[in-house]
Amino acid sequence: MLDWVRKFRKPLFMVALFLVALLLYSYHLRHRERTTLFEKMVLTLTAPMQQGADYFVDTVAGWWQGYLWLVSASRENMLLKEENRRLRGRLQELEELKIANRRLQSLLQFRDAMELPALSAQVIAEDSSSWFRSVVINKGSADGIEEGMPVIVPEGVVGRVLRVAPYQSRVLLITDPSSALAALVQKNRARGVIRGQGGYLNMEFTLRQKDIQVGDLIVTSGTGGVYPKGISIGQVVRVERRSYGLFQSVTVVPSADFFRLEEVLVLRRSQP
Repeated sequence: MLDWVRKFRKPLFMVALFLVALLLYSYHLRHRERTTLFEKMVLTLTAPMQQGADYFVDTVAGWWQGYLWLVSASRENMLLKEENRRLRGRLQELEELKIANRRLQSLLQFRDAMELPALSAQVIAEDSSSWFRSVVINKGSADGIEEGMPVIVPEGVVGRVLRVAPYQSRVLLITDPSSALAALVQKNRARGVIRGQGGYLNMEFTLRQKDIQVGDLIVTSGTGGVYPKGISIGQVVRVERRSYGLFQSVTVVPSADFFRLEEVLVLRRSQP
C-alpha cells in the first residue's frame, strides 16, 4: 500500500489540492457576498473540467439507459414473437376444427337425407399400393360393423368392408382392381359392371348400342346385395366403341376423392 502511495504521490497530491480548492471555494461561496480573485481563478480553471465531467457522466448514463432499453426491448420482442407463434398455432387448430365440423355436419345431413341406418367413422390409415387399395377406419365389430357393408361419403361410393376387428375395420376401395359393383348410367339406365383400375374406374359389359356420352353420371344399380340403388359412383370421361365386339369401353372418374378421405359412413343392414 505504501509503495502504491509513493508511486502515485504526485497525482494524488494534485487531486488532493484540487479537492481542497473546491472545498474552500464552496465554503467561501456560502459566506461571502462578493467573488474574490482566488474564487474567480478556481471557477475559471474548474469550469471546463466540470463541464467535461458532466458531459462524460451524461454520455455514459445515456449509453447505459440505451443498453438497458435495448435489452428490455429485445426481451419484450422475444416474448411477443413467442406469443404470436402460440396464437397462430391456436388459430390453425381452430380453423382445422371448423373445417372438420363442416365435414361432419355435411356427413350427418347426408345420412339423415338417405334415411338409412349408418354409422360415421374416421379413416385412420390407408394402403394405396399399386396392387391393393384400402383404408382402415376406427370402427369395428364392437360398433356393429360387419364384413360386406358398403362405405360411402356424400360425394359417392367409397367401397365395402373387407375385414373386421373389434375396434377397426379394413375397407376395400372401389378403385382396387379386385373390386366390382353393378352400375347403370343415370340418364338411359344402361347397365354394366364397374371395376377398379387404380386411379380410375372402368365400366364393362355395357352394350355398344347404348348411347353413353362424356359427362354422364354412373350410379349404383342396387343389384348384388351390397350397395343401395342410386348412389353416385363417378362420371364418364371417355367412351371407346370398337368396330367389332358386343360391348363398349367406358372410363369413369370416381365421385369420391380418395386422396382426401377423412370421415365416411358405413351403411348397416339393420339397427344394432
